[in-house]
Amino acid sequence: MQCLDDFRLSFKGRDFLPLMVGGMGTNISTANLVLAIEKLGGMAHLSDAMLPDVADREIGTHFTKEKTIRFKSMIEEADKTEEKFNLEALSRVSKQYFSDVMEKATGKGLVLVNCMEKLTMNDPIATLKARLNAALDAGVDGITMSAGLHLSSLKLMQDNPRFNDALFGLVVSSARALNLFLKRTAFIGRKLDYVVVEGPLAGGHLGFGEDWRNFKLEDIVKDVVKLVKDTGLNVPVLGAGGIFSGKEAVDLMKKTGASGIQAATRFTIAQESGLPDPVKQVYIDAKDEDVEVNHASPTGYLMRMLKNSPALTANNRPNCESYGYMLSHGSCPYLKEWLENSSEKTKCCLCTNMRNYKVWTCGTSVSRLKTTTVRGQDGKWVLPTAEQIFNDYRLA
Repeated sequence: MQCLDDFRLSFKGRDFLPLMVGGMGTNISTANLVLAIEKLGGMAHLSDAMLPDVADREIGTHFTKEKTIRFKSMIEEADKTEEKFNLEALSRVSKQYFSDVMEKATGKGLVLVNCMEKLTMNDPIATLKARLNAALDAGVDGITMSAGLHLSSLKLMQDNPRFNDALFGLVVSSARALNLFLKRTAFIGRKLDYVVVEGPLAGGHLGFGEDWRNFKLEDIVKDVVKLVKDTGLNVPVLGAGGIFSGKEAVDLMKKTGASGIQAATRFTIAQESGLPDPVKQVYIDAKDEDVEVNHASPTGYLMRMLKNSPALTANNRPNCESYGYMLSHGSCPYLKEWLENSSEKTKCCLCTNMRNYKVWTCGTSVSRLKTTTVRGQDGKWVLPTAEQIFNDYRLA
């Protein structure tokens, strides 16, 4: 019987285990988690979700404090149009954080960045350009473009000196989305290096509507693999969402022609993960019926998480002055509900609650986490290391 370790994924003449660890925000994919995988010769994502605030906490920058002071007089204002991110500071802090991680990397694996287009930040194009180029300037090995079509992202990076050196990947949930990207970006002349197909069983934001149950990862991967061949793109396609083991990864690859997989949920409980340890215990205790797909995200995307996520019952004052990552044209759906003083809010303050680990996103396989560990003498689940999880995918 073959295991995942019998396969390899090649990028720029280097071979890797065909497993990418997904980028989990906010700061669940910590630098420690990513570097633990990179040290093993693996590929892992940092998430750039709310990165300036992460940098403040991890390396002592002061972006959030300075932004709060700058806009504190607007706390009672309904229109947040003037609350713009300082682009120079955004670039500087992002580069500083990524550079700090890259200085610690061994060079054995790949440090990638998951960049979400749906972080509109009250100026979507300008802030996206700053985020993408800061990552490149810091020397990250690659950028995976997610949570959006990213039709402008390559153009925003094309003048960067590392435009042809770094790896670029795109997360899609349909062949149609990939085809649109290829058509709209063909004039730039820069091919993608890989495609990640995220299916309907993934955690967090989903690229599907209410009919998500009608789709299967295998079918979508087959469609994308065919499109990649038909268009001459000929790059690796990785499946993501619900792939809990190396055996399941190999099965998917054999059935669909995928070159590898991306995994995240199992790494949420790694010792190096940013989730607080008590929350990791909740994840491991979770049952199938504890998971839901809801409309709580102000992005407009459906979101999969644990039903008992504290964010779902929180009634936070919007912290746009400090954060504001979901603002678009001076507002966001949660801010609107707050201002209307709605007794039944349908959205949560994603910025505040993601920052404070109150949004417990997970894939459908979360209920299986308890099969990967045991309880210690204190009655708590023993938390595995990132290396143990990585090797279990590799060899089991």
